Amino acid sequence: MTEHEERPGTEERKVRHLDARSLRGLAHPMRMQLLDSLRRSGPATASQLAEKLGESSGATSYHLRQLAAHGFVEDAPERGKGRERWWKAVDEGVAFDTGKFKDADPDVRGAMELLLHEVANTHTRELSAWLGTRNDWPQPWSRGSDMSDHTLRLTPDLAEELVRKMHALIDDYRGLVTDENTPEAEQVRVHTHLFPVKTG
Repeated sequence: MTEHEERPGTEERKVRHLDARSLRGLAHPMRMQLLDSLRRSGPATASQLAEKLGESSGATSYHLRQLAAHGFVEDAPERGKGRERWWKAVDEGVAFDTGKFKDADPDVRGAMELLLHEVANTHTRELSAWLGTRNDWPQPWSRGSDMSDHTLRLTPDLAEELVRKMHALIDDYRGLVTDENTPEAEQVRVHTHLFPVKTG
């Protein structure tokens, strides 16, 4: 989520592959939001994250400690001044194979379903936020944005190949703009969904 189910082609980045324990540790809406925020915006304190997410600092502190216990976040001592604790994300993304958890116990399957649905909810929120604010952005971003869908007829192998190629293409653009002072450059979000549908 997010980058929460990635395919081959993302190993160049620091991607955490989830097992049953870490899947259960991450599968909570607030934890996923906290981790996403730290990945996108950099290190922050529990209080800063609480203000950003509209939550209490007690709640964000608790869930940050849970994320740390599962190895998703860690201290950012280089940012720490005074008593407040700074946190940073350990990895750039997470990956897991849903097929590996198909025969897992109900708790693990439930965690997987929660995680996947929260990723979908995040995509919906982000798209809605863009639609509500798109007129506030400079005109070139209207040409640089996209909301489209396509229907193809593919085998599972071809679908997997397409996903892999889409991810590889996106990775080709990662790191092309590294200077934060580059004019007109902004952080962008790319959502991809590919799934079979019944036609009858």
